Amino acid sequence: MPQQTYQMYDYHVWANDRLFTRLEQLPNEAFLSEVTSVFPSVAHTLGHMYLYEKLFRSVLAEIPNEDIFPKLPGWKEEAKVATVDEMRRLFAGLTESYRELLSRTPEPDKAMTISHPIYGRLDTRFSDILMHVVNHGTYHRGNATAILRQQGYAGVPTDYMFYLAERQGDPR
Repeated sequence: MPQQTYQMYDYHVWANDRLFTRLEQLPNEAFLSEVTSVFPSVAHTLGHMYLYEKLFRSVLAEIPNEDIFPKLPGWKEEAKVATVDEMRRLFAGLTESYRELLSRTPEPDKAMTISHPIYGRLDTRFSDILMHVVNHGTYHRGNATAILRQQGYAGVPTDYMFYLAERQGDPR
């Protein structure tokens, strides 16, 4: 995989794994309990991330909107899980699917045009869409951490610098 662009996806997977590991240390109620926040629970937050990562995986694979949009309700339903383990399994399958796509996309700056029924046409690159997935995940991991803190639980650091430090062997 091309180093810099695909490293950001590796960071995204690492950060999700850190969050899942933390959630597995907590009672399942921390995953399901509802609070007043951007999303009502960590489960809803991760369900939203899953849905849109599925959507953007399809966009990156250049699947037409008319084939993607009918699948959205099923994907949304699929993400309504009751345990952290079930959600982790969904993300693991999705990660495998992304890695397969990335392995057969050697040019991350490949030009792409995407269209949306409301937002219109966007001339972009494969790497820009992949960075959107990473950025979207970063934002919503922050939402999940805020929800955990509202319940009295500490979150887990998932900043990019922690990822880099771990890759260099710093155990922090």
